[in-house]
Amino acid sequence: MPTPDSPASAPPTPPGSLRRIVAASLIGTTIEWYDFFLYGSAAALVFNKLFFPDSDPLVGTLLSFLTYAVGFAARPVGALVFGHYGDRLGRKKLLILSLLMMGGATCAIGLLPTHATVGSAAPVLLTALRLLQGFALGGEWGGAVLLVSEHGDARRRGFWASWPQTGAPAGQLLATGVLSALTATLSDDAFESWGWRVPFLLSGVLVLVGLWIRLSVDESPVFKAALARAEARKAAAGGDEDAAEKMPLVAVLRDHWRDVLIAMGARMAENISYYVITAFVLVYATSDHVGLGKQTALNAVLIASAVHFAVIPAWGALSDRIGRRPVYLLGAAGVGAWAFPFFLLIDTKGFPALVLAVTVGLIFHGAMYAPQAAFFSEMFATRMRYSGASIGAQFSSVAAGAPAPLIATALLADYNSATPIALYVIAAALLTLVAVGVAKETRDRDLAAVEPTSAPSSGSATEAEAEAAKRTARSASPR
Repeated sequence: MPTPDSPASAPPTPPGSLRRIVAASLIGTTIEWYDFFLYGSAAALVFNKLFFPDSDPLVGTLLSFLTYAVGFAARPVGALVFGHYGDRLGRKKLLILSLLMMGGATCAIGLLPTHATVGSAAPVLLTALRLLQGFALGGEWGGAVLLVSEHGDARRRGFWASWPQTGAPAGQLLATGVLSALTATLSDDAFESWGWRVPFLLSGVLVLVGLWIRLSVDESPVFKAALARAEARKAAAGGDEDAAEKMPLVAVLRDHWRDVLIAMGARMAENISYYVITAFVLVYATSDHVGLGKQTALNAVLIASAVHFAVIPAWGALSDRIGRRPVYLLGAAGVGAWAFPFFLLIDTKGFPALVLAVTVGLIFHGAMYAPQAAFFSEMFATRMRYSGASIGAQFSSVAAGAPAPLIATALLADYNSATPIALYVIAAALLTLVAVGVAKETRDRDLAAVEPTSAPSSGSATEAEAEAAKRTARSASPR
């Protein structure tokens, strides 16, 4: 084990500072997921009419989900760019930038003219803003979970790192709650005319709050120590940066390619099941096949999201006790086993059954999503951790979350049955079970001690790194 003065160590974060850092990450991710999920809900409810009015209802929904999927296509690009600079410059700067980009794009969607006003330019503008949303979110997740993971108590890392993950259900809760309130108080004509714009414009206020909180937190001590070691390696190499340190992307693919593949496989069931349960369910429950109202479907997702928010920290805490892999495997097996009961309950056309279907599905999803933050963080070395975690998480979203509502809607249109959709979820669960099954347990890893296998090891470099790390530890220690 590294000692407090060793190059692999960093001073612990005081509990008060840790709670502030958790709050900053949680509020920021809540805002960003609010923006992202708001688009998904609007795509299911109104965008087909406002931006694709010449299509029949189901085709219009497919086209609106296609623009929804475009946001996922931009997420890997965001992961590469934000990951590179986040590993070079730090987590905090990039998190502030991602928040501003996401909030600005969402506010702009609220001001967009519709197809009735500008014709085909409307869906083009909508798609461009969706790309910007996806680019920002591609860099948000990795930075938010790393900021907490690298500050947090190693013994409770799964618990603390799971809190930024609750930003997803919190954002879903907020987005669905605002839409539910508007659809309950406005007529269909008023909602489609101007009411849908209100939640998008509210994002501007939320961004100001999130920005104020994120500016108040400090960079992680683990990253500061790693940066000091990198500078020492550069000095030992005579100022040759290329000889001292590779680009984060190159280093990830060289030293952690297996971990990237595991992370991508681990996300398949988590990502696909989530968007089927929360986004596609709005289409399925309100379709002619089931015939429930928009308000009923939104209320069910609202209730289930509240439960989802509550269980994620519990799953994270359990992963600290028994490991990341057992909890993750339980969640993957659960969503696979629940796929058929999920649709059978919705087909009963009762509100309690709908709530039960979505809630149980999200509880199982939480068992994957909660340990994911710590699990992915523990796979990668500090100076390539932002890149590695982001690439593993976001590249898989192109094949998983992006097409999930689109594929589910197309299957429903072709077969008029939920059976192929359930099989689709089960296939994703099997893939995740294999990926996590071959992974190594990471619970006991020291984040500061995870170093690339090909890191420089010359005596002069090691001594310089140790001295630089000592200076960083002394300057970062709480007074």
